[in-house]
Amino acid sequence: MSDQILLNIAGVNKRFGGLQALTDVGITINKGQIYGLIGPNGAGKTTFFNVITGLYQPDSGTFELDGKPYSPSAPHEVAKAGIARTFQNIRLFGEMTALENVMVGRHVRTRQGVFGAIFRHKAARAEEAAIRQRAQELLDFVGIGRFANRTAKFLSYGDQRRLEIARALATEPKLLALDEPAAGMNATEKLALRELLVKIKADGKTVLLIEHDVKLMMGLCDRITVLEYGKKLAEGLPAEIQKNQAVIEAYLGGSH
Repeated sequence: MSDQILLNIAGVNKRFGGLQALTDVGITINKGQIYGLIGPNGAGKTTFFNVITGLYQPDSGTFELDGKPYSPSAPHEVAKAGIARTFQNIRLFGEMTALENVMVGRHVRTRQGVFGAIFRHKAARAEEAAIRQRAQELLDFVGIGRFANRTAKFLSYGDQRRLEIARALATEPKLLALDEPAAGMNATEKLALRELLVKIKADGKTVLLIEHDVKLMMGLCDRITVLEYGKKLAEGLPAEIQKNQAVIEAYLGGSH
């Protein structure tokens, strides 16, 4: 049903000079899903992800979020619309504390302007206190609340990934878009990440996930799209994707 659809994207094309990076790509994500985007290296996953989140401007395509058209014109506008993302490479404010990093994520939802911040009137102080409290709640939610006052660059790799997710959640997103969150993680950290994503879904969030760990994706996602050479190769339930001969050949080669 249409009221279950959170994100509906169709007909996305993107060219870089002579390279056609995306050709007529689209996805439909329902509310409450963990939706996976997979494919071999160079398949166009990150390009599509960057188009969705406003880092790249598409040559064509239609975009609807929660039943309303939205234009991925700039990352901050996309964040205001309700899509928050993380990146393949960790992008924290390393010299700030974990708590301060998450507080930064609330910026798109604040009401007090520069005047309030400078003169520290009552409403601005109350809003800052609420932001601080919510930031601590999110750190607790992702499992690193005890590190609230630790400088971000001194957190472990896995905890830095958790901190990025907490900062993204601070924007109150309708869609949480994660670009290879398990990259560089060991087996224990991947298990903890899986548990966190299940927890995020149980909290009512919708997740779009790019990940190279196919085993993790098959055990976590409700639905998966496979890209190859910038085109949609397959879409379906994880069990359907695992049996799809075209997908198997894309990953392993036709001889396999």
